[in-house]
Amino acid sequence: MAIDEIFGETRPVLAPTKSALYVWVWTNGRQCKEQNLRIPKQLPPELFGCPAGANSRWLDVACGREHTAAVASDGSLFTWGANEFGQLGDGTETSRKLPRKLKQLQTELVISVACGAHCTAAIAEPRENDGTISTRRLWVWGQNQGSNYPRLFWGAFSPNTMIRQVSCGAVHVVALSEDGLLQSWGYNEYGQLGRGVTCEGLQKARVINAYAKFLDEAPIKITQVSCGEYHSAAISEDGEVYTWGLGNMGQLGHYSLQSGDKELIPRRVVALNGIFVKDVASGGVHTCAVTTKGGLYAWGGGQAGQLGLGPQTGVFSCVAGESGGIFRNIPVLVLPFGVKHVACGHCHTLVTTRDGRIHGWGYNSYGQAANQKCTYAWYPSPVDWCVGEVRKLAAGGGHSAVLTDACSLKELCEFRLADSVTPWNASMIEDVAYRTGSDALARLCERLREDLPDGGMCDC
Repeated sequence: MAIDEIFGETRPVLAPTKSALYVWVWTNGRQCKEQNLRIPKQLPPELFGCPAGANSRWLDVACGREHTAAVASDGSLFTWGANEFGQLGDGTETSRKLPRKLKQLQTELVISVACGAHCTAAIAEPRENDGTISTRRLWVWGQNQGSNYPRLFWGAFSPNTMIRQVSCGAVHVVALSEDGLLQSWGYNEYGQLGRGVTCEGLQKARVINAYAKFLDEAPIKITQVSCGEYHSAAISEDGEVYTWGLGNMGQLGHYSLQSGDKELIPRRVVALNGIFVKDVASGGVHTCAVTTKGGLYAWGGGQAGQLGLGPQTGVFSCVAGESGGIFRNIPVLVLPFGVKHVACGHCHTLVTTRDGRIHGWGYNSYGQAANQKCTYAWYPSPVDWCVGEVRKLAAGGGHSAVLTDACSLKELCEFRLADSVTPWNASMIEDVAYRTGSDALARLCERLREDLPDGGMCDC
């Protein structure tokens, strides 16, 4: 008998009534009290001081190389993980295993967050505003950001500019205004700032105003931006993809490069002509794009399986790089339909599909990309133990995070059970879950049992 039969029809509610954040990682003592565990632990927001009840939900999550940040529905920002460059924003350089509210932003209503390798950026609105302050402002901290506390940052934008999105790479940051303009700052040794030149040292913020458009003089309005390790990608309002920065592993998606192994200004990916792209994500040396029809394209380095094309031999014509790596320098269709969103980590990729499932592939030694215990997940593999409706994916250096919502009575019941799973009752809850048709909950219990064979406990 399924849960639906027990409780009757479980219609979705208008808004999520509960949410959870799943983070899984080879911990190295950073994010759990034990080492070498790959445990998907459900993290409800009220566990960390958010108001309990229907309005207590997670809204956003981002992963850096070894740190994580999450936004709660009351506008609070939580950070945890590595902190050697002040990327947690608490004014210290002490790493933290558990999420903690960032008190330095308590006067702000945080809307979204982005994590780079060793820095963090957040978009927030003032909780009290008399109408004279821009409602969406940018705060930055960590490596190369001038502070290990959040600091208000305008850069090349005027103080009344509304910030739409921000993305962080290894040593550079790009911010997008509501008007569709980009500004970039940080290091520019590979042209990742999109200024037409390379230069040494830390660079101040400047607006990106030159695009390689091949005789098209129409102004470009950007709707999304994503920073990889040393490259960047953006989507225009026409659904076209532009890339720039380091392209030595094909991560820019061009047949050939105009400046050695780099592109110094944003250049349109002509291999995607006629394809309307709605979502783009950049990883260490690879890039992925989702079309409005649900197709997923990938290009760049595939040495760890992060392109999802299988071992880099056989039917796919790939190129050998100078370092011995294998890459695709033009986009290839990996999944033809059904994809909603994509997230790229350093060497792994996650997608969520329209049927509510998650698939991952790439480097998997830490369990960040797939269910199976293998070093490389060469093909899209299910990550099917997250209870609830998937709303946000995030991928970092060696860890991943998924934000889910409960939108029905069935999902609320599953959330309650998932929150109570321990190594001692996992077998019992797994059996109940399978018998009631709650497959994701059952697989969550199964994975917990596999990763804690001795009944150990990890409070992460």
